[in-house]
Parts: sequence; C-alpha cells; structure tokens
Amino acid sequence: MAVGKNKRLTKGGKKGGKKKMGDPFLKKEWYDIKAPSMFGVRQCGKTLVSRTQGTKIATEELKGRVLEVNLADLNNDEDQASKKIRLCIEEVQGRNCLTDFHGMTLTRDKICSLIKKWHTLIEANVDVKTTDNYVVRMFAIGFTKKMPDQVASSCYAQTAQIRKIRKKMTDIMTAEAGKVQLRELVKKLIPESIGKEIEKQTQGIFPLKDCLIRKVKILKKPKFDITKLMELHGDGGDDAGVDMLRPENEEAVNTLTADVAAAQEDE
Repeated sequence: MAVGKNKRLTKGGKKGGKKKMGDPFLKKEWYDIKAPSMFGVRQCGKTLVSRTQGTKIATEELKGRVLEVNLADLNNDEDQASKKIRLCIEEVQGRNCLTDFHGMTLTRDKICSLIKKWHTLIEANVDVKTTDNYVVRMFAIGFTKKMPDQVASSCYAQTAQIRKIRKKMTDIMTAEAGKVQLRELVKKLIPESIGKEIEKQTQGIFPLKDCLIRKVKILKKPKFDITKLMELHGDGGDDAGVDMLRPENEEAVNTLTADVAAAQEDE
C-alpha cells in the first residue's frame, strides 16, 4: 500500500466515535408465570420483557411466548423428572402471565436409558382432535419384552406383529384423546395411563414393556377464549368470601319475598 493513501488511518477514525451503550437490563421488567390448575405448583417461574415503549407494548410481546418446565418442578415430585412440559403464555393480568399446556416431551436421557440391544423398538404417531377442538399429535414408543423363563438372548417381533401393535397403539391414542378435553388429556399423560393401556391390550400380539407417550405437540388451537383460560386457572382467588360468625336465623326472609307473601295474604 502506498504511503499517505489511506486517509482514514491518518485522520484518527470517524467523527463522533461509538455511542456509549447503557445496561439493557435497566429497561426490562420481570413477570411471574402461573401454571394451569392441573399442576401442583402454580407459581413456576419468572420471565423477562422490555418495558412498554411507544407502540411496543410489553404484554403483547409476552403473549405467545413458549416456556419449558420440568414436570418434577411443577408437581414437586422427583419421580416425574423424565418429562418436560411446554407452556404457552395466553394472557397477562397485572404481573401474572397465565399459561396453557403447549406440549410434552420425554427427556433425552430417559429415552436413551430405554433403548437396548436384542429388542424391537416400536413407534407410532397419530393426530387427534380433542372435544374442545385442539388438534394434538401424539407419539408413542414401546419395546418388546422377553417371555418368562426365556433362554434366547433376543426377543424380536415379526413385521406383521409390529404392524398390528402400531395399529393398536394409534387406536388407543385416538380413543383416549378424542373423547376428552385437553386438560383431561394432560391428567392422563402425567401418570402414563395411556402407555399402561397399550401394554395391556398388546399382550396377545407380543408382550411389550416401557410403553410411553414420548411426545405431544399441539398443532392447532381453537379461537382464544378468556373464560376457558380463567376456568383453567380458576383457583377462586381472594373472592372466596368470609365464614359467617353466627348462624343465620331460620325465620329470616328476603324483604321482597316477605312483601309478596303479605300481598297474597291480603288477597
């Protein structure tokens, strides 16, 4: 490079210099996350959002945000640590974000611990519409099991048996999820009752073990209804009322009722 040609280096850079950035966290505020009533722990965390500024409203920025929480934290039960629940923020009231169920997955270490040699892995998935118009895609997983007193090291299922089992899995998932609302379906997913039903009904084809619902996705939601969401979060709040200190007099009557009774007597 010829000497003196690069004028930018000689003049000491651009005018004005770089603008000094303040701490971005000073412009943010914390909101509490409220889990739906089907879980034990309702206050399950906090989320951060930039303060309302101009047309960017903080509550609108929060809506639609998807959070992932471990089921062990939601139910205070360490045995349920192998499931992760996805919650979607539907409504913001004050500093509380009201969430709804958005999906479920098994943790990677749980799935890895199930997969072993000498077994057949069978998977099935199905799209189901619940009675409250949610379209849910469910994925099931199961493994073949050795017979009692079996000598052979492997227990592989034949292709025809696998097809029958897969058909049975999809039928059970459709029946279990298609007749209930989403909240009832979540209550079935937590204790793994659908997996137990699959194990029970496939015994005649090939004995299975570790039948689990591996993943649940919500594909379509119905139109947002605030009353249904409030039902889902319906813990009564502080409007439960106060117990009466003394019992009500049995002879006490409503004034309107008393007037009507008096008018009838006069007639």
